[in-house]
Amino acid sequence: MTATLIWILVALVAIGLYLSWTAGRLDRLHARIDASRAGLDAQLLRRASVAQELATSGVLDPAASIVLYEAAHAARQAEEEQREVVESELSQALRAVFAEPQQVEAVREAPGGEQATRELTEAVRRVPMARRFHNDSVRAARALRRHRKVRWFRLAGHAPFPLAFEMDDEPPPALADRPA
Repeated sequence: MTATLIWILVALVAIGLYLSWTAGRLDRLHARIDASRAGLDAQLLRRASVAQELATSGVLDPAASIVLYEAAHAARQAEEEQREVVESELSQALRAVFAEPQQVEAVREAPGGEQATRELTEAVRRVPMARRFHNDSVRAARALRRHRKVRWFRLAGHAPFPLAFEMDDEPPPALADRPA
C-alpha cells in the first residue's frame, strides 16, 4: 500500500514537472514572438522612414514622390488592424517607383542619392527576413498550443493566440539586384 502511494506520488511529481517544463517552453515562445514582433515593427518603421525621406528629398520626379510619400506616411500612421494592408501598399509603391533600374541610377546620381539608395536597399531586404523570423516564432508557438496537454491543462493561460504577419514584402527588382 505504501509503495503504491509512493509510485503514484512520483508519477504525479513527474507529470507536474513535465507540465511545468512545457508551460515554461510556451512562455519562452511567447517572449520570442514579442521580441520578433518588435524587431519586425522596427524594420517596417525604418523602411517607411527611409522611403518617406527619399520621397521628400527632391531626387524623385514629382509623381513618384507623391506616391511614395503617401504610402510611407500611411504605413507610419497605420493602426494595428490595418498594418498588413498598408505595409503591402508601401511595398507596391516601392515596386512602382523603382520598377526600372534607370530610376535607381537616377536617384544614385543625385546629391546624397547613393546613401539614400543604400539605406533603402538595406531596409527593403531586412523586412522579409524580420517577417519570416516572426512568422517562424508564431508557427512554433501555434504548434505547441495545439497539443492536447496544453489545451487540457490550459498551459497557455490567458495569452492571446499568436497571429502571423502576412503582407506583400517583395522588394523592387531594381533594388533587390543591387549589392547592399
